[in-house]
Amino acid sequence: MSTTGQHPAVDADELRRRVRDLLDAHPPATTAPLDFLRARFDAGLAWVHYPAGLGGLDAPRSLQAVVDAELAAAGAPDNDPRRIGIGLGMAAPTILGFGTDEQRQRLLRPLWTGEEVWCQLFSEPGAGSDLAALATRAVRDGDDWVVDGQKVWTSSAHIARWAILIARTDPDQPKHRGISYFICDMTDPGVEVRPLRQITGEAEFNEVFLTGVRIPDSRRLGEIGEGWRVAQTTLMNERVAIGGGRVPREGGVIGLVADTWRERPELRTHDLHQRLLRLWMESEAARLAGERLRQQLAVGQPGPEGSAMKLAFARLNQHISALEVELLGEEGLGYDDWTLRRPELVDFTGREAGYRYLRAKGNSIEGGTSEVLLNIIAERVLGLPPEPRTDKDVPWKDLPR
Repeated sequence: MSTTGQHPAVDADELRRRVRDLLDAHPPATTAPLDFLRARFDAGLAWVHYPAGLGGLDAPRSLQAVVDAELAAAGAPDNDPRRIGIGLGMAAPTILGFGTDEQRQRLLRPLWTGEEVWCQLFSEPGAGSDLAALATRAVRDGDDWVVDGQKVWTSSAHIARWAILIARTDPDQPKHRGISYFICDMTDPGVEVRPLRQITGEAEFNEVFLTGVRIPDSRRLGEIGEGWRVAQTTLMNERVAIGGGRVPREGGVIGLVADTWRERPELRTHDLHQRLLRLWMESEAARLAGERLRQQLAVGQPGPEGSAMKLAFARLNQHISALEVELLGEEGLGYDDWTLRRPELVDFTGREAGYRYLRAKGNSIEGGTSEVLLNIIAERVLGLPPEPRTDKDVPWKDLPR
């Protein structure tokens, strides 16, 4: 993510001094968590690489780890990033890159503190892997846009205040060029959220129906018809957010399986041992590749390499969770709770093996299917010839549906 310019005076020592000042003025033990988070944002210690006045200090992204370590050691509250991951990982960089000054000032602070949850209104029943084929329409009416359509697989829509939305504003243009990007208030009239129950029994996803929803033109991101270009920022950051999170060695699901292997020698077999060793090495290689990706992010925008990380994340999660079920034998077939719930976050490590096995099936679909990611890697990383696309220059209204 680019910033408005690096601030040479802000180094690690300066950040530690600013953290001490924050802690002195707002002791975590006696300050309400939300008040502390607001003060942290205002001090520029939320995301230090963001511009001054927007939660940052125009500092190198790599220095964020200094702030996080100091605050964690002091017992300071965090903003529960798993609950607001869509806002932090997708909406915020898009707003920073394409939003107006007024949009940034209004939206970024409550997004980061977790006061306002965000969701993503992109996929549709007929536009998943081929997202640019979306049919949700936005028609200009004075200073507003009137939006009608249906979105699907929307995480957190049931708790969200805001949504990032792409809709078709010009059906006479080819599918990639007639899209615009909006910020939708999920509390507005005409927005209906319905749960989608998954194989896990939960309904963390939703389908969202938009009927005559009026969105002011002041909540548009980017130029009219440039929504696909804006959406690429969102999608690249999404893949990094899903597959590129920082984890320690043996963090995540592979750590749970390794612990079970060490603690339950009666479950061991030669075949399971070989599979565990192979997956452990692949997990460690993916972890180190993620560290390299984050170093690249420290000096620029996320690129298509994030697709490789997300692809590896999905494959590893599915293989490791399958191994865990086999390792546990009959225990692995148990399931603690199939009650329909609408959770606020996905907790892979807080549930049992059966849940992880079922939930991991969605990893190769959400955030870009593995098949689409393979195409991105082939074309944009390896430079292989693209697949033939006969609909690239055909007006959207003339495409078969």
